[in-house]
Amino acid sequence: MNYTFEKAEKSTVKITINCDAKEWALAIDKAYQQTKGKYAVQGFRKGKAPKKILESVYGSNIFFEDGINNIFNDKYFEILEKEPSIEAVDRPEISVDKITDEGIIISAIVAVKPEIKLGNYKGIKFDKVEYNVKDEDVEAELKKLRERNSRLIDVEGRATIDGDTAVIDYSGSVDGVKFDGGTAENQNLVLGSNSFIPGFEAQVIGMTIGEEKDVLVKFPEEYQAKELAGKDAVFAVKLNAIKAKELPEINDEFIKEATGTESLVIFKEETKKKMEEEAKTKAEREIENKILKTISDASEVEIPKALVERQIENMVKDTEYKLMYQGLKLEDYLKYMGTDMVAFKKSYEKQAEEMVKSQLVIDKIIIEEKITAEENEINSKLEDMAKAASKTVEEYKSSMQERQAEYIENEIIVEKLFKFLKTNNEIV
Repeated sequence: MNYTFEKAEKSTVKITINCDAKEWALAIDKAYQQTKGKYAVQGFRKGKAPKKILESVYGSNIFFEDGINNIFNDKYFEILEKEPSIEAVDRPEISVDKITDEGIIISAIVAVKPEIKLGNYKGIKFDKVEYNVKDEDVEAELKKLRERNSRLIDVEGRATIDGDTAVIDYSGSVDGVKFDGGTAENQNLVLGSNSFIPGFEAQVIGMTIGEEKDVLVKFPEEYQAKELAGKDAVFAVKLNAIKAKELPEINDEFIKEATGTESLVIFKEETKKKMEEEAKTKAEREIENKILKTISDASEVEIPKALVERQIENMVKDTEYKLMYQGLKLEDYLKYMGTDMVAFKKSYEKQAEEMVKSQLVIDKIIIEEKITAEENEINSKLEDMAKAASKTVEEYKSSMQERQAEYIENEIIVEKLFKFLKTNNEIV
C-alpha cells in the first residue's frame, strides 16, 4: 500500500490510498467469505457456491462494496497510527477514484482537529468574584425547610383568600360549546400560583364552600391549544372545599424531626457553613468561566462542523434525560413548545459552537504548557474515591472501566489547567 495525505479546506485532510492488485484481490476474497452465505445458486447449497460462480451469476462487481470497506478499514486505521498529526474527529467521507486490474485507489476526506491560534492567556486582569452568605440567606433556607414540611388543613366559615388551595369542580365552554380538557372534578388549585388561565384564580378568591359561579376568562394568544388561543371562555365553577397551609413552629423539636440536627442553633451554623462552601465553589466556577471565555474569544479557531453536530447531539440527549426524570418524553415536550427537532437542534447551535471552541482552546493550552497528570496525583485521587466507596484502592481499581480511568486523568489535568490560569492571570 502507498498513501499520501494533504490539507484540504475547513479543517479537513484528504488521504489517498493506492493498493496493488494483490491487496485488492485479498480484500475481495475476504468479502466473499463474509457474504457468500447470503447468495443462492441453483446446483449449490446456500453459501457453498465458488466465488467465480457467484460473480458470473450476480455480476463481477458483486463483492466490490464489501471489498472497498474491508480494504479501507484496514488501511485507514493503519495510516492514523503512523501519522499522529492526523487527529480525526469524525468518520471520513470515502470515494473510489479508480478500480483496475492493477488495483484500487481510494480517497477519504477526514475532518480533523483544526489549527488553533491562541490569544493571550497570561497576564490578564479579572475582577474577583465573591458571594457572601448573610444571616438572611440562612433564614431563607429555614423558610424553605418550613414550607416543605407544611401541611394542608380544611378551613370552614370563611371565603377563600390568596394562598389557599381551592378544591373545585369546573366545566369550560367557548361560545356555549364545551371543549376537550376543560372539565374536572375536585381539582386542587393554589390561588395566587398563576398556574391556571390568567384571571381565573382571582375570580375564585372570595368564594365560599358550596358556592357556584361563572368565571369569565380569555385564553392567551400564544396558548398551546391553537383552537382555543385568543378565545373568550366561560367556566362554570363550584367550590367544594378550602384548604389552608399550616406551617410548623420553628424550634429545636421541629429541626431534629425534619433534619436530624440536634438544635436550631446547630442547624443554622451547619447551613451557613454549607452555603459558604457552595458560594465559594460558585465563585471559583464563575471566575474560571470568565477566564476561559476571555481567552477563547481572543483565539482564532476554525470549528469543524462535525464537532458542533456531536455537541448538539449530546445536549439534546442531556435534555432528554432531564425530561425523562420529570416523567416527560422529548417528543411531547417539543409539541408542547410548538417546535420540532430541527428547530430544537438549531437553538443549541451557537452554544454548541462556543463549547467546542472552548474545549479546543483548553486542549491547546494543555499541550502548550505540557500539563499532565502525574502517577502520584492519580493514585491520590483513586484513594479518595475508593475511601468514599468504602473500598480498598485495589478493589476500586478492579471495578473500574477504562473510560473511568481516562476521566480521572482528564479531571486532574483540567484542575491543574485552571490552577495554572488563575496563577498566571491577575484576579483583583
